[in-house]
Amino acid sequence: MSTPILEMKNITKEFPGVKALNNVSFRVAQGEIHCLVGENGAGKSTLMKVLSGVYPYGTYSGDILLGGAVQRYRGIRDSEHAGVAIIYQELALIPELTVYENIFLGNEIRNGPLVNWNETIKRAGEMLDKVRLKVNPAAKIKDLGVGKQQLVEIAKALSRDIKLLILDEPTAALNEDDSANLLNLLRELRENGVTCILISHKLKEVIEIADSVTVLRDGQTICTLDAHKGEVFEGALIKHMVGREIDNIYPKREHKEPGEVVLEVRGWNAYDPGLGRTILRDVSMYVRRGEIVGVAGLMGSGRTELAMSIFGNPLGYQIKGELLMKGKPQTFREPQDAIRAGVAYVTEDRKGNGLILIQDVKENITLANLHAIAHRGVIDSNAEIKIANEYKVSLNIKTPSVEQRVSNLSGGNQQKVCLGKWLFVKPDLLILDEPTRGIDVGAKFEIYTLMNRLVDQGMSIIMISSELPEVLGMSDRVYIVSSGRITGELPIAEATPEKVMRLATN
Repeated sequence: MSTPILEMKNITKEFPGVKALNNVSFRVAQGEIHCLVGENGAGKSTLMKVLSGVYPYGTYSGDILLGGAVQRYRGIRDSEHAGVAIIYQELALIPELTVYENIFLGNEIRNGPLVNWNETIKRAGEMLDKVRLKVNPAAKIKDLGVGKQQLVEIAKALSRDIKLLILDEPTAALNEDDSANLLNLLRELRENGVTCILISHKLKEVIEIADSVTVLRDGQTICTLDAHKGEVFEGALIKHMVGREIDNIYPKREHKEPGEVVLEVRGWNAYDPGLGRTILRDVSMYVRRGEIVGVAGLMGSGRTELAMSIFGNPLGYQIKGELLMKGKPQTFREPQDAIRAGVAYVTEDRKGNGLILIQDVKENITLANLHAIAHRGVIDSNAEIKIANEYKVSLNIKTPSVEQRVSNLSGGNQQKVCLGKWLFVKPDLLILDEPTRGIDVGAKFEIYTLMNRLVDQGMSIIMISSELPEVLGMSDRVYIVSSGRITGELPIAEATPEKVMRLATN
């Protein structure tokens, strides 16, 4: 390995009840893309927060060396002055401000006490050229797509003359085209001497772009692999990440003959008054007991809109069509009606809509079914703790206690709390919208195994996913959605990536 730009030596970081990092060491060479991988809760984000000054010197033990010099950051501004920039999965942009205002926010170009706006706009244009983003610097952030916002974040980092760029799950919310564009940009930055640390759960992405990969597990460094020596491939990464080999990422399930029809929609149409257009057109589909029905399609095709319109229509679409549960016509005016009828929906946005992050695990798990643990309007706290502990064990939620705040859990464990919340309502039909987004391969395997167990017990599942291998690996049947219409239905034996993509682009 060439001369390291960064060394982190024997980093240990503790929180109440848990040691997040235990004597972690790794080094990053000048001008490389170094990927950091591991299961949720392995310590990746915590390590990067130590590096970026979010956790200041004195709150951890060990040493940070940048360019051979020991660093003792008192906060984020110190790390930025040293040339370290970090971009989180949740972007730190202000939607109502312009692109140029966001790029130089906190780093304003001044003439004395006044901001030099002409120079700011000019320099913002230069930064946008660097990241190959063709937008008007005066455009507001709220008017840009997620992929373009991600590039604005990188332009903002580059405006500070950085030495080390850290990206935490940068492609988690991006479509394939935006992801490919971002990876190409990182390659260009590498050619221009910028060193990158990339945290990602997408192993194919890691294999495609990494020069080196460091694996963390349970807060400890497991190994560092050199891509140029052929050490970085899927089997090796999975084995080191989870401490065992997973021969098949999608656990096998015997495809039994499904039972009666649980849900059916006929001639389903939805008009969005906010957008002023029809978002679902003449959709007809059904789900039978004991089967997993996959819903595939490109981003913006109407998959989530379909799920939300079925689940009590919380966004206020104007609906026409029929919905039947077990053959009986139903009208769901709000999500509570759907829940009472046996429908549950796990949102794609667990932090924004799925969980109350400032509340603890037990409060989140029981939230959708409080009447089951209440007596005369008063919650039985002992029953709440008992229920939460049962789901903690059955879903393998890694938390010191069910009284731990959900915000302190890793993404994979937050997702398991989401699942526990909806399993507690004991639904007949579970709608899973992007159930494994932003979680590691080990947690994915656990969720897939749980899905198989639930359908074996007679539950029905609709799974919406942007990952085509996931849809093909887990479903019994697949519906393909394009421009708000169902363009095809395929039994899994006939579903190939080529057929699905052809229908998804109709």
